[in-house]
Amino acid sequence: MIPRWLLLTLSLLLVWASHPAAAKGNEPNIVTHELDAPPADLFYFHGTNTILYRDRRSLTAHVSFDGGEEWETVKGNDGTIEGTVDLIWRHPFDDNRAYILGENGKHWITTDQAKSWRPFQVDVLPFASMRSFPLEFNGWDPKKVIFMGLDCTILGCLPQTFYTTDDFETVKPLREMTLQCMWAASRPQFALDIDMPKSTGDRILCVVPGLKGPFEHTRTERLIYSDSFFKDDAEGTEAKLDHGKPLSGVSLQIRSVSKYIVARLQSRGTQEQALYVSDDSNVWHRAEFGKHRIEEDAYTILESTNYSIQIDVQTTWQDNRMGSLFSSNSNGTYFTQNIEHTNEDLNGLVDFERVTGIHGITIVNTVKNWEEAKKSDSNKKKLISSISFDDGRTFQPLKADKDELHLHSMTTYAALHEMPLPDHRMFSSPAPGLVMGVGNTGGHLEDYSKGDLYVSDNAGLTWRRALKGPHRYEFGDQGGVITAVLDSSQTDKVQFSIDHGKEWESISLGQKIRPLFLVSTPDSTSLKFLLVGTSSDDTTKTLMFFIDFDGLHERECGSGDLEEWTARLNEKGEPDCLMGQKQFFQRRKANADCFIKKEFAISGPEFQLCKCSAEDFECDYNFVRSEDRKECVPAVPLTPPAGKCKDPSDKYMGPSGWRLIPGNACIREGGEDLEREIERSCSNVTGPPLITDGKPRAGKPQTISAKWTNYFYLERQASNNGVDETIMMLTDKYELHVSRDHGRNWKQIHPDEKFIEMVQHPYFSDTAFFLTDGKRVYYTINHGDSFHFFDAPSVPNKEYIRKLAFHEKFQDSLIWIGHKDCEGKNCRSQAYVTDKRGASWEPMLIGIADGGCNFGYQEGRNNSEKLVICEQYKDEEKNNNRQLVISDDYFSTMEVKFENIARSATKNGFEVVAWYEGDQKEYLNASVSVDGRTYANAHFPFNIKVPQYTVLPSSPHALFLLVMVNGGGERSFGSLVKSNSNGTYFVQSLEGLNVNDRGYTDYDELQGLEGVAIANVVSNREEVLNKGAAKKLRTMITHNDGGQWMLLAPPSKDVDGKNFDCSVTEGKGTEKCALHFHGYTERRDYRDTLYSGSAIGLMLALGNVGEHLTSASEADTYLTRDGGISWTQVKKGQYMWEFGAAGSVIVLVSDRKATKVVHYTLDEGMSWHEFQFAEKELVIDDISTVPSDTSKKFLLWGIDGGKRVIVTLDFSGIWSRDCNDDESDYYNWAPTHPFQEENCIFGHVEEYHRKKPAAECWNAWREPHIHSIGRNCTCTRADFECDYNYEIQTDGSCGLVPGLQPQDHVAQCSQDPDKVEYWEPTGYRRIPQTTCEGGLLLDQDVSKPCPNKEEEYQKKHGISGTGLFFAIVTPIAVAVAVGWYAYTHWDGKFGQIRLGDSGGSQSWLSRDSMLVAVPVALIAGIVAVAQSLPLLVKSLARSSSGLFGRRGMQRPYATRGSFAARRGDYSSVVDDEDELLGADDFDDEEDQA
Repeated sequence: MIPRWLLLTLSLLLVWASHPAAAKGNEPNIVTHELDAPPADLFYFHGTNTILYRDRRSLTAHVSFDGGEEWETVKGNDGTIEGTVDLIWRHPFDDNRAYILGENGKHWITTDQAKSWRPFQVDVLPFASMRSFPLEFNGWDPKKVIFMGLDCTILGCLPQTFYTTDDFETVKPLREMTLQCMWAASRPQFALDIDMPKSTGDRILCVVPGLKGPFEHTRTERLIYSDSFFKDDAEGTEAKLDHGKPLSGVSLQIRSVSKYIVARLQSRGTQEQALYVSDDSNVWHRAEFGKHRIEEDAYTILESTNYSIQIDVQTTWQDNRMGSLFSSNSNGTYFTQNIEHTNEDLNGLVDFERVTGIHGITIVNTVKNWEEAKKSDSNKKKLISSISFDDGRTFQPLKADKDELHLHSMTTYAALHEMPLPDHRMFSSPAPGLVMGVGNTGGHLEDYSKGDLYVSDNAGLTWRRALKGPHRYEFGDQGGVITAVLDSSQTDKVQFSIDHGKEWESISLGQKIRPLFLVSTPDSTSLKFLLVGTSSDDTTKTLMFFIDFDGLHERECGSGDLEEWTARLNEKGEPDCLMGQKQFFQRRKANADCFIKKEFAISGPEFQLCKCSAEDFECDYNFVRSEDRKECVPAVPLTPPAGKCKDPSDKYMGPSGWRLIPGNACIREGGEDLEREIERSCSNVTGPPLITDGKPRAGKPQTISAKWTNYFYLERQASNNGVDETIMMLTDKYELHVSRDHGRNWKQIHPDEKFIEMVQHPYFSDTAFFLTDGKRVYYTINHGDSFHFFDAPSVPNKEYIRKLAFHEKFQDSLIWIGHKDCEGKNCRSQAYVTDKRGASWEPMLIGIADGGCNFGYQEGRNNSEKLVICEQYKDEEKNNNRQLVISDDYFSTMEVKFENIARSATKNGFEVVAWYEGDQKEYLNASVSVDGRTYANAHFPFNIKVPQYTVLPSSPHALFLLVMVNGGGERSFGSLVKSNSNGTYFVQSLEGLNVNDRGYTDYDELQGLEGVAIANVVSNREEVLNKGAAKKLRTMITHNDGGQWMLLAPPSKDVDGKNFDCSVTEGKGTEKCALHFHGYTERRDYRDTLYSGSAIGLMLALGNVGEHLTSASEADTYLTRDGGISWTQVKKGQYMWEFGAAGSVIVLVSDRKATKVVHYTLDEGMSWHEFQFAEKELVIDDISTVPSDTSKKFLLWGIDGGKRVIVTLDFSGIWSRDCNDDESDYYNWAPTHPFQEENCIFGHVEEYHRKKPAAECWNAWREPHIHSIGRNCTCTRADFECDYNYEIQTDGSCGLVPGLQPQDHVAQCSQDPDKVEYWEPTGYRRIPQTTCEGGLLLDQDVSKPCPNKEEEYQKKHGISGTGLFFAIVTPIAVAVAVGWYAYTHWDGKFGQIRLGDSGGSQSWLSRDSMLVAVPVALIAGIVAVAQSLPLLVKSLARSSSGLFGRRGMQRPYATRGSFAARRGDYSSVVDDEDELLGADDFDDEEDQA
């Protein structure tokens, strides 16, 4: 259905019946229609008196061909339109076309201004959102339309997009899974003055999910386009938004603005957004706003011109919203601030309007008391009005006589629900120079009810009061008639003026109404008006008045009644120039007693060219205005001509920085020419070194007056502007320091404060908080560019409770946990909440336990924005049990979920709580929730008791827990268990996981390569348990999310080409000889990782080759380039490492050994170079760079004679360029699984752009960039894992745990009402990420009907008598022949399916071949054919479906779109969990631009 907000914004709602009133001579003619409701979607067809509107109650459409005097119901040729009208939509660029969107997929189009209607069918629900409308139009060809819809089933709705190129004569699907689509030529002005190929008219741009769809850890969106409707390639071409490279983000939206296309992108981890602008859809530039940030929902794109974009950027975040108005240069790249403190409302509407038809005149409202309003929302904004006559360069007050005038604008009328209809204006109309508004004179704008109606007939230069009180108003006859009606609940007359508002007469309506709107034709040429209002006597009754001023019988104007008028005058009162020309109009004189009477014929303005002046030029590409706006200064480093600037004192001729504004018509001869080259000094050339010598550089070691330091980076995301690399550092002397240039220079922040803790915002990387020893808390939200503070409601708690908790969505929402009543003995922790970044606080709970409080919001959780989850002592007393409590209203009310808990945790969308049953505390129970409200008990394998467990990093599709088996300090170890998709049924993934005495475990999930993890296990568990022996560790790796684990394959030789001490089996780790690594438990800094999130496939680790892991002192350094399948030894000894420039450089430094050199590689470890960074040796204990590993700079942290030192390393001088996004610098790399062929991972092939090791350039990707998700693969053993109550056997198969029964899979039927059948347990379940099709279906054996679905089951699987005969006889005959041959040639025996058995790329005689498996099964069935006949038929049906594709609800993934729309799931879902992790909700993810 169409969202209600859209219907309300389009117009109001209507049903009508009419009866005429008699007209009088020499008076306007009036016809009255009595209606049941206001009209909705009302609009005029341009150039006609034809009006169309919708009646919501009766679902009908009504049309008038005479301006509203007579109406008829739209029925269509077959009468099917009546009673089915959901929405009316007009074509914005064609005066003949409109559309009626109906029910059940049937819609209609008119191409002759509603005279006739033709039906068309699109079998989806029309879909409107904050991104797009149901219909998207082509500005070059009115026949081309995109239809946005939703395909809905009981399981939810998915977006579907269709298109037509022939006015819906034919409708074709465009592409699956599109979040937004639009034509490149969405406006007629697109590509103005640019020579574009004809195919551009067919170009469609779409915002689509990331290539991994719901399988991604985090939701991403990207922009693609196609010139062939995605026929040749469903993925299209990715738009290169950022310096010739594609970008994706957590949110992306596109829209057309005049001749431009604007893409808004927001990266995860920041509120700041980036705007990318293109005037041809090929080349994009980031819009630059100087020091101003564009934040989420914090800007409004205003009405713009063909040579500039106007944007209002929000500058305050309280309810008292204000902004700054910016105008761009002609390509939309660089924006200049026009005026500050513009007035906004909470919906982003701005008090801004351009005067119609006249270049350069704009009226805005600004906040006079902006300083007071910024301090507190209780200080009401005082608005003042200003006008610009020079396209926003300067503004001046409105004047009524000598007084300043202030007018109500967008925000007022939006609050009154009185917005103008489409194509109508707030102040002005096409009537030349006539502007009206409601307002008052004085110091600032008063309430609307206190306003009067003012009029100007010189485009806003001077004003006079026309009528007392607020009025609705409209223009007609090109300004020859102005009508107005008092905006009150009791008015019975309409007033009109025929002399530009100087004198007024009135017309009686005969009854009192409250006016809703007063309109005429959008071009203001008609003498016919429509007034719609509600009856003052009966508010349920709506009245429509048709008013025709032709009844005044005025004469038609002649040439002597017209005057030449110009709007823009300079300071001398002479016509002024804009865009190189003066603008003149012909209009009726104010005192002429005549009407123009030329409907739909407007005489356009005349132009006179001017000589070029400074106003006709703008800053060229890569130049910006200086602060005084008098010069254009370089925005990027200038490059002098070849051979110039050999000496800094040299000079050269270079660009002036100016260019003539494209489209400017000024005469160059005799005018100014700012484009001429000017002389520039070589001393002013800035930027990278002129000589790129291929060597790194090191800064001089800096001594820090501290024994220890704590630091973190505030990293920029892709949508952040700027280039700084910020580090925050806290010393043991409680001093806070910041560096904005990666450690080269440092500044102490507030030296008078004692800082005790730094807290980085976990969801916004540009934000951090700095706690003092009192209530004062400092913070930055812009990477340390500025610091502010708030006062916390209490002193910080001194227990082990996190003092601050953060909201994933709202940056300003915080929870503070401090101390209460600590003067006495009853010291307790109390939680407070703020939605305004500490400006005000509300108390929540007292008696907070160690787990503290957390916001329960997570992406995809419905209605969770105010959900808070806390651990609290019962009755607020520490001696009592801990309980888990939740609230949706900040604990005005609350619900106790568990009364006796150990702890709770949040990880990857799961809420996990450990609780005790009664008073026993020997073993823990666990419950899990995916919505934060409904918890289900977790079921562990029956052979695993749970005395203690740890929640580990997990994929979005399952929960991993470490369950302690032996808690003996240094001899601790546990079992790794993995859940189904909602975290309730766990199976054992890996036994003997190593745990240290602090409870940490050797488990690393590798970012970027989904499903890959490395873990250390205790190989001698029996000896450790029974004899107290020391642990012997081995390293295991999984490539399918814990479904299978294997030992690491050692390299064949060491770095010196020598053999290892054990016998290496090529490409395989064995129990006697494998590669083993030191893991997470041995790291000094838990932020250090084996991998890089931006260097896909690369990992480094410390370890040894042998039977088990040896001591750290014997470790060497190893590297993999293929995600852990094969490894090479790169250095003898222990090194620390960091990745730079997304893997373009890797730096190694000796770990805590005196050294003065680092080693680095530029080719992924194939060769290494040594660089000396200091004159004398230092002991380095840490190396750091930005967390994304995308910088070319590094910091060494060390000790020199007991003093803390840091050394900066800069590798940016090695190469001078970024890599080109083509095959010259990149290749496509596909992750592989060691047990699978054809590069299949999780059932499909995915490829990444990866820098060629030999390419001498910098990889500028901030994250691994997926090139494509290719075809789906056939299923193999790697796509399955052990089902609940099953465990991995020593041979790799899944066997039933002794003494247990398989789980009853009939529970699946209650989870899916449409499910017809379920499969009996086989011991295996599909890994949820996999998209494999056919092949080895280990989770399917015997099919059974769901309860009460026997009839549907029979229809699905049943066959006729003849079919039954052939189904029995033919397979048996074939089976005997093929089976006998297979028996004599088969390469295996009957038995379990084992680890590594494959279903893809197999011999037709292999054990998994269907030609073997089916006949063998049939031969076995012959022995008891009569007894097993029904089972045989079912087996045949299943085997057939496995060969040729299964039907029904569980359809195979036929396309990448269907893959993205659905994911594999585990079989078990408990009854009280109604929301599965990872389900996409498209209704709550829309952004307003």
